[in-house]
Amino acid sequence: MAEIIRPKYQQIALDIARRIVKGEFSEGKKLYGRSNLAGLYNVSPETIRRAVSLLEDMDVVISEQGSGIIVKSKAAAYTYIDRFNEKDTLDSLRKELAGLLQTKNEIDKRFDEIITKISDYASSLKNINPYNPVEIEIKKDSHIIGKSISELKFWQNTGATIIAIRRGNDIILSPGPYNEINEEDVLVLVGDENIVKNTMEFLYGSY
Repeated sequence: MAEIIRPKYQQIALDIARRIVKGEFSEGKKLYGRSNLAGLYNVSPETIRRAVSLLEDMDVVISEQGSGIIVKSKAAAYTYIDRFNEKDTLDSLRKELAGLLQTKNEIDKRFDEIITKISDYASSLKNINPYNPVEIEIKKDSHIIGKSISELKFWQNTGATIIAIRRGNDIILSPGPYNEINEEDVLVLVGDENIVKNTMEFLYGSY
């Protein structure tokens, strides 16, 4: 979960509340003076004033003229800690959600870029010849399994050009002459209107 960095005065208020709960400061007893607290926490008196104000709002302490800061309620200190932790958790979740949304937006943007590239690539394939690319899967009984494109003289025997091979989840674009054909490969071909017939006859002897 994302870490939330709290303002110093909130951290000090929480620490004082925890020390009250632990019994370091007892109900009805006076805390250190603001100047002493400022020195203890190495902050300005204004920071201490803001921390004490938070605790006063929750009835944890009370400031009395001439008497200083008095611990009012240990139970209220418990409540303050619980509410602080709940808010801390909520803010952490919000921050984590914001991070996830940013990541999602980046993924969506990348997804759109890839789709556009695929679309552009498909359009370029259509411009190779008047016919759309076709796909033919290599069955286990084909004699071309284990042989390279060059060895098969694929274009000479079929009139088809292999522009890609789909192999499981992978795509081999513009395979070279030494690429071997595997069982269950899907060949992406372009050529004239006879490429399917010619390729099937070459692969299996009939169509």
